[in-house]
Amino acid sequence: MAGPRLLGSVRAAAGHSLGEYSAYVAAGALSAEVAARLVRRRGELMYEAGTKRPGAMAAVLGLATAEVEAACREASTGSEVAVAANLNAPDQTVLSGDPAAVERAGEGCKARGAKRVIGLKVSGAFHSPLMQPAVAGLAAALAEATFRDPSVPIVANATATAVSTAAEARRLLAEQLTAPVRWVACMQQAAALVPGATFVEVGPGNVLSGLAKRIVPGASTLTLGTADEVEKFLLTTAG
Repeated sequence: MAGPRLLGSVRAAAGHSLGEYSAYVAAGALSAEVAARLVRRRGELMYEAGTKRPGAMAAVLGLATAEVEAACREASTGSEVAVAANLNAPDQTVLSGDPAAVERAGEGCKARGAKRVIGLKVSGAFHSPLMQPAVAGLAAALAEATFRDPSVPIVANATATAVSTAAEARRLLAEQLTAPVRWVACMQQAAALVPGATFVEVGPGNVLSGLAKRIVPGASTLTLGTADEVEKFLLTTAG
């Protein structure tokens, strides 16, 4: 498979939310088969958590993260919560939490000058406290899975710090369920780990490449959206 073969040219890696598992595969810490089983179990547990306590998510465009977080604090109550769940760019943040609280937070973001607030079609309030019921089950699955220490640093979503051991990977992948995806800080950390390096996005689309350019001034990016493009990249960087 292409994943581990990318190691010859990769000096650090990160993946957005579910993509963090792909980063560990690319770094040789997980086999593709084990990662697939973990991802399936993660999805089952998150769906179950969503059925127990339905949630909502919404993207906020054109507003600084600090303002979004302030709107979430104002919208949250003792029984309902809204949080900044995906910190995708300095002016692009995703809300997550109880539906009524997310709606209030969205209105608060508009009042603070957000250009748009877009509701997302999701089955739960991902990367929020509403996913807490899924944590124990995923932690158990991660404990049973065969992990190796990654061969290159993996920048974790939950902390935006570099992970170098299997034990730390297990802990932070479980924590990721309820923690925000700190993508801005992840990209800044990756740029600090490998100054001047090219950000290579593997998978269809170029959303993450676009975010990298917005986060890291002057960032160089490359997208590999198909298996053929990955193979060509491997051939041109071999040796």
